[in-house]
Amino acid sequence: MWRCATRAAHAAEDEGGEPYQEVLAQAHVVLDRRTCAVDAVDAVLAAEAARPFDLAGDLPLRALLLDLGPDDHVLALVVHHVATDGWSMERLLEDLATAYRARAAGEAPAFDPLPVQYADYALWQRTLLGEEADPESLIGRQITYWRDTLQNLPVELSLPLDRPRPLHPQRTVGVVPLALPVDLIGRIEALGRAHGATAFMVLHAAASALLSRLGAGTDIAIGTVVAGRDDAALEALVGFFVNTLVLRLDLSGDPDFGSLVARSREVCLDAYVNQDVPFERLVDALDPPRAPGRQPLFQTMLV
Repeated sequence: MWRCATRAAHAAEDEGGEPYQEVLAQAHVVLDRRTCAVDAVDAVLAAEAARPFDLAGDLPLRALLLDLGPDDHVLALVVHHVATDGWSMERLLEDLATAYRARAAGEAPAFDPLPVQYADYALWQRTLLGEEADPESLIGRQITYWRDTLQNLPVELSLPLDRPRPLHPQRTVGVVPLALPVDLIGRIEALGRAHGATAFMVLHAAASALLSRLGAGTDIAIGTVVAGRDDAALEALVGFFVNTLVLRLDLSGDPDFGSLVARSREVCLDAYVNQDVPFERLVDALDPPRAPGRQPLFQTMLV
């Protein structure tokens, strides 16, 4: 836990009601160990993943070890998104494998030292962004960019839905897996190179064109995420670094696909340059129209 001390702290309030962060002197993850039948593993893991965290009092990490037999076990780590992201999970699993190999050999794990901790990043980020009230600060300049870029954005993505949008967010979802053939991926990458673009930019152009053809118009906003680890010192840290960006693509004028890829490239590069404003603060600053059950600024993501 202390190797990447991302959330070894609790939120608290002082006597005047002002919030502050209380850093814990010690924080240990308790291993919950249970005997489990093989045919019950999936149900037990699903229930553990669905069990909520109390971030006011709990660590954002739980560990469960299921004993299936003398030499057969399943280890489950449940981590709240406030303390991790997709990149972090790879780092966490690498550290876990390093620790397992060392302990199996009767040795202590030899981790590479971390140059910084998440608290260092948080302080650095606050200093870097500056104050929103200062138009010359980084956050002030980037909010101005986004305000100009997203002005008069359609309130919602208009598609011919088969049922009304729910008034409240639904927790039930569906998954439709789609694997792209290797040769198709190669053609997408080649098309991107021909236009000085990445495969993501080609896919962004294609997704926008599809939504437009389905009835969403010519002003398409799609969300995406960035890793938020521009500094090499952050690459080995476990923590929540990702940020959400809005990619607004203009499809007016009936452009051919090559022109659309060029437009996507410009939109993406501009967004990457202005990626430092946390999405939540951007929404607060822009204050777009809200509606129950609808994500503000975009309702479709491409990652």
